[in-house]
Amino acid sequence: MEDDVPTGGDNIVTEFNTYEDFLDSQITPMDLYYLEDEELARQLVELGYRGSGEVLKREEFEARKKAAEASRLSKRGQQKTLASSGKELKDEFLVALAQREEANRSGKMTSIIFIRDRNSRGQEISGYIDYAHRLKTEDFEPIFLAKKKLLPRASDLSFYNWETQTSTSNSTPNYQVMSENTSGLLFKNKRDRKILNVDPKAQTPGDNSIRVPLITPMYTQVVIYDHMTRRKT
Repeated sequence: MEDDVPTGGDNIVTEFNTYEDFLDSQITPMDLYYLEDEELARQLVELGYRGSGEVLKREEFEARKKAAEASRLSKRGQQKTLASSGKELKDEFLVALAQREEANRSGKMTSIIFIRDRNSRGQEISGYIDYAHRLKTEDFEPIFLAKKKLLPRASDLSFYNWETQTSTSNSTPNYQVMSENTSGLLFKNKRDRKILNVDPKAQTPGDNSIRVPLITPMYTQVVIYDHMTRRKT
């Protein structure tokens, strides 16, 4: 992956396995000819008297080496945390969830998922789910394995049970619910304060947002609203 490619001075610690290899790269055949001593040549490079590259002390080289290795292991660990990794996904909805998992976990995207289906009691339910929040609070492994359905809960952004007429709405770490307005149900992103309009008749769901209806035999109705969040730089 591109993220694994180091930049700047870190190229040094990834290019050379040992500090001696780094010092040797700075020594020219002419240096060895006049000095006639490889160890002396290395010492002169370390002191900055020889070599055309960056002067780097052994301690700094070792520190950078450890930091680069820690960063590599951390990125590998992040990749492994994706619940969708290594799964054979055949349903269009599960594929869509997998495509958005990394972006929602990292904060680049905050998707809202509308689902209408039936619960275990056969009651029709519908609701809006903050995907990024659910990823942090629920194990998605069984969902990507198709052993469990992703269904709206009373604790989600919005939930409605059509049989019992139970209706709830809750703000999440990513969205504030704006239910009392003439435009219907709206969600305000807490990071960039952009409004996401989930009305299917609206021309657009809002700035930096798209509406993606999906057809899947697993659910009665699924619509994903993707919102790209702009981080301050």
